[in-house]
Amino acid sequence: MAAIQTALSSIFFSKYLHSLSQTPHRLRKRMLATWTSDQELNQVRLRSGADMKRKLGWYDLVALGVGGMLGVGVFVTTGPVALHHSGPSVFISYIIAGISALLSSMCYTEFSVEIPVAGGAFSYLRVTFGEFVGYFAGANILMEYVLSNAAVSRSFTEYLSCAFGGNLNSWRVEVHGFTKGFNMLDFPAVAIILLLTLCLCYSTKESSILNFVMTIFHVVFFGFIIIAGFLKGSAKNLVNPDGLAPFGVKGILDGAAQVYFSYIGYDSVSTMAEEINNPSKSLPVGIMGSVFIVSGLYCLMSFALCMMLPYNQIPEKASFAIAFQRMGWKWASNIVGAGASLGIVASLLVAMLGQARYLCVIGRARLVPLWLAKVHPSTGTPLNATLFLGAFTASIALFTELEIVVDMVNLCTLLVFYLVANALIYRRYVITVNNPPFHTLLFLSLLSCSSIAFSLSWKLKQWWGLPLFGGIMIIITACFHYFVPYPNQPSKWSVPFMPWPAAMSIFLNVFLMTTLKKLSLQRFGVWSCLIILFYVLYGVHSTYRAEETGMDVGGVNPNSSAQQTKLDIQLL
Repeated sequence: MAAIQTALSSIFFSKYLHSLSQTPHRLRKRMLATWTSDQELNQVRLRSGADMKRKLGWYDLVALGVGGMLGVGVFVTTGPVALHHSGPSVFISYIIAGISALLSSMCYTEFSVEIPVAGGAFSYLRVTFGEFVGYFAGANILMEYVLSNAAVSRSFTEYLSCAFGGNLNSWRVEVHGFTKGFNMLDFPAVAIILLLTLCLCYSTKESSILNFVMTIFHVVFFGFIIIAGFLKGSAKNLVNPDGLAPFGVKGILDGAAQVYFSYIGYDSVSTMAEEINNPSKSLPVGIMGSVFIVSGLYCLMSFALCMMLPYNQIPEKASFAIAFQRMGWKWASNIVGAGASLGIVASLLVAMLGQARYLCVIGRARLVPLWLAKVHPSTGTPLNATLFLGAFTASIALFTELEIVVDMVNLCTLLVFYLVANALIYRRYVITVNNPPFHTLLFLSLLSCSSIAFSLSWKLKQWWGLPLFGGIMIIITACFHYFVPYPNQPSKWSVPFMPWPAAMSIFLNVFLMTTLKKLSLQRFGVWSCLIILFYVLYGVHSTYRAEETGMDVGGVNPNSSAQQTKLDIQLL
């Protein structure tokens, strides 16, 4: 037996070495290889075995979107941003971040209606820019979800402590000798993630009903905070002690990049596309409707908080609960702690629902092991992906503080939304109408470069660059709109006034990315090297065997029914 195992290991190792020797050839074949929309909708989906069950309506999607965003960041980021970046004008930061999120959500909506699969941005980018860009975006989406869920689950513990009248760390275990930021073990956060993981393994519809109930309660709870803040607070706190914007316009914009964390979650709605009864009508309502509702609530919530206390007295953690406590409403502080905890549970439920579907579709593409793509025939849920990511998220939540990951999460999110906006313009003006790609690629390159130049001019206080590069962006967008033909509107829902909304989304995402800290860029560089290394050592070889040679082991042979066709992005 040992001899047989040794022989098999030797054969496997020699085959893998042979595959590595073919890496340059396989990269050329696979990096820009794309699928058509029909193949993504039908052929690739077969690899999961059973289909996901279509049980959701538009009202489920609105509740999932609202539930996914409410609580993710407003209870987590509002206090620190008001204290260190925006002051009382934190509500303006929420407005700016909300505009960027709305523009990105419009891009997501058009893609999700046209390609209603569970892969979200990963699938949209793979059918537009090819396998590597899709994989790179998918890996960053998973990083964003895992880190944000881990961080938010720790805030659940803080607010739960407030609900029971304890201090913020009373339910955590301090480990001496660990680095600060990693030394407080949070077992309640681990427990809630594991509990939600088990719920999500059982059924999507039942999880949606649970979220629906919690979201209704949560909106009522938000109303209580807003009304109490307006009645009990004072307008003088909005201008005392240092005015409405004590950190200036720069502080407001820096704050907008920070509070963008609060809008993470609406893209989870697009991953429900395979479980919706009528995707073309339900998805636009679910995605954009939830962004509108949440944007309004966030602005009112942050405004109410700054009325309750002067900005320099707002606590960094459990801000709303402690604000009521300092106002003398101890009973309200306990209610806010309990309500915020429930809201965080709802947002975790939706985010963990979305992350499993992303990983499932990435598994269908063979970029990770096929085992992660399997859908359980009884529950209709991606069971393996849900369990794997649940365990991974819980392990990070055990010891990692929010401050360590928040900038990294925002950077990954903004990068993916930037790529989706680029992909929408390319698909609309090249793929769907067969225009030559050169003009569109040139426009996208010039728009990105001028956006970066404008952002750096702002960051480095080179004021002469703002009108120069801002004017260039407007001129090249107007020229592209006028000279590049687009003969017809899509038959389904589409972004109006193209390419202006997508171009604005590209600019805002670039601008907000440049306001983040240098350390987050360094961490992102390390993460990018790791995922590229994984693609080179595993992903490209796995997809090459499955797609180019037909060796679709463990799944449906893509060549069994019809010869698969590929579309390569033309550079000229």
